[in-house]
Amino acid sequence: MVKRRRLQPSARMSRRTVIWVAAGVAVLIVAALVGLGTTLSAAAHGSRSTRASGSGAAAPSVLSSALTSPSPSPSRSVTHAIPAYDPALHNCGADPHTCGYPDATNTGPPPGMKLLSVPGQVSHGPGWHYDPSGWVEVYGNGAVLQGLSIPYNVDVTASNVTIKDVRISAGGGDFGVSLRHTSGVTIEDSTVSGQNSTSGRVDSAIDDVYGDSTGMVIKDDNITDFRTAIQISAGLVTGSYIHDPGYISGDHTNGIYVGGTTLPLTISHNTIFNNLGQTDTINLDATSSGQTVANTIIENNLLAGGGYSIYGGNALNASTSNIVIKDNRFSDIYYSQSGQYGYVDEFDPAGPGNVWSGNIWDATGGSVSS
Repeated sequence: MVKRRRLQPSARMSRRTVIWVAAGVAVLIVAALVGLGTTLSAAAHGSRSTRASGSGAAAPSVLSSALTSPSPSPSRSVTHAIPAYDPALHNCGADPHTCGYPDATNTGPPPGMKLLSVPGQVSHGPGWHYDPSGWVEVYGNGAVLQGLSIPYNVDVTASNVTIKDVRISAGGGDFGVSLRHTSGVTIEDSTVSGQNSTSGRVDSAIDDVYGDSTGMVIKDDNITDFRTAIQISAGLVTGSYIHDPGYISGDHTNGIYVGGTTLPLTISHNTIFNNLGQTDTINLDATSSGQTVANTIIENNLLAGGGYSIYGGNALNASTSNIVIKDNRFSDIYYSQSGQYGYVDEFDPAGPGNVWSGNIWDATGGSVSS
């Protein structure tokens, strides 16, 4: 008979230890089941939620992206770090990334990243769903949309939403991404466009519809085939490549359109090209007579095109203050004066707190006066 080796007292588990281990395992199993139930419940809620404007149709029964992890983001050969302003660099308009400015090489989803198509591969997730009427509704605070390809308008009515590594191509409609009464929305590393440069151009690629959304961050995005690329009232636009607008007869084409605001807004280190000889790359002008326009910073951008590249907010007898336009680079890739008629209009250098400083010609490094 083979004798079983007797464990020394120090090597054996006590009865109390066995009980505690078993209890711990049971707690982990219960927690896992509860987490799965919460995820499935959120997905079910997403399929029932409707757009604020009306449709109550249920989303198709497709596996929620909450249960699907997007493929890891491939590394970029060009980083998104914002370099120091360097007036010694010249002719950056021809190839912006060589000077550290945004272009197609360093904006939008990383090259090679696999994106899930909406609604074909995924139709809903926590806080969002595809509506069969033809848009994606984002209704849940804190919702994250990542690793998706969406050929529709993305309508955001929630706050603290993140849209990252997403390709949105909403052709022929009003909006690419529309924001309604939101705060803290971030749109980054994404492509937002129309479906072509004519009848399929999008009216406004990213739009604060009611002009009351706050804390927006628009970062490292590639935006094209638009009438207006970004309409915004407050927040931050940085590291983005805005270029090749679409055009339908009668369009007034804007890069970034503010429409007069006193809320804090920073437009920093973007490449904004409007190859059409009308309107602007950045427009701060008021929309009504006597309006106050204030508290906007435009710095370290690479700009070219439009009627004037920048409208500085002083239209319609507006009162302007704390408008800071500094360290920007004006390129002549379309017109000798950056815009068809010039580089700036309707900027009041005498307004309280207004600053025009360090702005240069991209071709020569020479100073650009206000």
